[in-house]
Amino acid sequence: MPDLLLELFSEEIPARMQAKAADDLRRMVTDKLVAEGLVYEGAKAFATPRRLALTVHGIPLRQSDLKEERRGPRVGGPDAAIQGFLKATGLARIEDAKIQSDPKKGDFYIALIEKPGRATIDVLAEILPVIIRTFPWPKSMRWGARSAKSGSLSWVRPLHSIIATFGPETEEPDVVGFSVDGIEAGQTTFGHRFMAPAAISVRRFEDYEAKLKAAKVVLDPQARKDIILADAKQLAFAQGFELVEDQVLLDEVAGLVEWPVALMGSFDEEFLSIPDEVIRATIRNNQKCFVVRDPKTGKLANKFILTANIEATDGGKVIVAGNERVIRARLSDAKFFYETDLKTKLESRLPKFDQIVFHEKLGTQAARIKRIERLAAEIAPLVGADVEKAKRAAHLAKADLLTEVVGEFPELQGLMGKYYAQAQGEDASVAAASEEHYKPQGPADRVPNDPVSVAVALADKIDTLVGFWAIDEKPTGSKDPYALRRAALGAIRLIVDNTLRLPILNAAKSAMAGLPEKGDDQKLASDLLSFFADRLKVQLRDQGARHDLVDAVFSLGGQDDLLLVVRRVEALGAFLDTDDGKNLLAGTKRASNILAIEEKKDKRTFDGAPDAGLYQLPEEKALAKAIDQVKSEAGAAVAKEDFATAMSAMAKLRPAVDAFFDKVKVNADEPAVRENRLRLLNEIRVATRAVADFSKIEG
Repeated sequence: MPDLLLELFSEEIPARMQAKAADDLRRMVTDKLVAEGLVYEGAKAFATPRRLALTVHGIPLRQSDLKEERRGPRVGGPDAAIQGFLKATGLARIEDAKIQSDPKKGDFYIALIEKPGRATIDVLAEILPVIIRTFPWPKSMRWGARSAKSGSLSWVRPLHSIIATFGPETEEPDVVGFSVDGIEAGQTTFGHRFMAPAAISVRRFEDYEAKLKAAKVVLDPQARKDIILADAKQLAFAQGFELVEDQVLLDEVAGLVEWPVALMGSFDEEFLSIPDEVIRATIRNNQKCFVVRDPKTGKLANKFILTANIEATDGGKVIVAGNERVIRARLSDAKFFYETDLKTKLESRLPKFDQIVFHEKLGTQAARIKRIERLAAEIAPLVGADVEKAKRAAHLAKADLLTEVVGEFPELQGLMGKYYAQAQGEDASVAAASEEHYKPQGPADRVPNDPVSVAVALADKIDTLVGFWAIDEKPTGSKDPYALRRAALGAIRLIVDNTLRLPILNAAKSAMAGLPEKGDDQKLASDLLSFFADRLKVQLRDQGARHDLVDAVFSLGGQDDLLLVVRRVEALGAFLDTDDGKNLLAGTKRASNILAIEEKKDKRTFDGAPDAGLYQLPEEKALAKAIDQVKSEAGAAVAKEDFATAMSAMAKLRPAVDAFFDKVKVNADEPAVRENRLRLLNEIRVATRAVADFSKIEG
């Protein structure tokens, strides 16, 4: 089957755009092929700092011929309709159409349209220029004399050449004939900018990739990453160190080079007095270099590893020296920032927050810190934290936002607060809370377990949620500018992972008390609880639990103790996995369905206790007795928060429910007996609500 090779060679493709651009190219070309009836076997796209490439294999040589029947107007219909039909179908005269009879609507004209398939290379020549001209770069430019003309090509950087070949593996491929803005598609590309800049003629993907490698270009981004990582590890190991791996940096560096060459440099040992994270951020952010550590101590060594884009004749000495000069200057700045920060106590920085607005409707950052401090003090006893330490930690937790180091490296917020708090002699828990109160920031992030950190982290997240809920800045669709979903998930993980008994509604109401703007407190609390329920469903679903079980528990109302909700859900899930659970669920749903029908028919509900004197069959009496027993046992177990025992009690309903539906006619002829039996069915619903609302459970 024939293959397509496409390369778009330009002056530069920024590293941050490469992965998406490669994916866009693959998607746009393959979508167009499929739309043209050309189903392919496979496709793969690549990107380097100067080129986008795509190979699509297993494409048919031609489109299939198309045969289509098109129904026209009724025989004897208006002439205008017939003429329109002839024009649309390409028929010369109406006698060329067939006539089809419809028993109900009469006879209609039918046109048989036959459209021969086109050669694939012609289809490619049509679709590829359109794709190139409409390519979705986030930023693009025009260049040269043609840029003054209307409709000139816009590309991320000047586009220099296009390769487009198509043909079977066993034959010489053809060039797809098209041009874009004066650039003719052909078979020519170029190697490494410095080491092999000459033109290269290629045919298909296999020799394209091989010839590029010979010209010092590694086409596959993953291959470049593998080379960088392996060589960097080996360089570090040879010096007795180990590489500090950084996937994000690795992805970026692989997009900066076409021929990666790892080199090691060094910096003065005096800079090791700076915290490791500051050194790493300085070297990473400014020079895109990796750091190494001493495996014996775990501390950083005064070495770094850079990735060059050239095999230098001097072994890279000049490249290393240039990077060392820049890194020395940057580390000097970082050391100055750090030492300057240490001269000012964290508490002395706080008055500046009076002039910094957190949000125009939520007041200053200083006001927010006071709210978090007050809320942390209220939460502290509930999580086993010392109240004064929690207040002190909340008081200082945001202070490092005003330091020089965090101003230069915002990603170090919290961490630098911990270092500065330690340096000024704060309690270890207070210092740790400066860093940990931001956690967890994602599903893979660590959950703090120090009670002081937990108290401040919960206060911070709950204040954020309540504040933005109060001013109606809730997440909508995919938009969540204030990361409120992350805050809620973080609060849930803090509570569940630390097995905390912290009613969310109480905490939320406490947080509302300090807000400058408040609406309907009851509605706000209810909406916020629903949001927590949704986030909890997401988390439990990710852990393999069923979202409908969360609904079944939350539907009972007043379920704001998230730890108990999780335990109920776990026990309910285990119960429903048993035969007793499945059958009781089926019986309960049957009872609910019957009640729904009869309540609608009678326009009333069947609440209230049934009359034992109206029982006519032993199965009615047995069910009533089972319900009373289950209510007592399940209620007592739930009161003790022993949900497994509550579920075991619920299982005793199963045989009585089965027997009732097998032997008892609910809609008895006597109205009083019918109503009594419906009341008995309602008692099943009431009894099961001791543990969950079974009507919310799927299945």
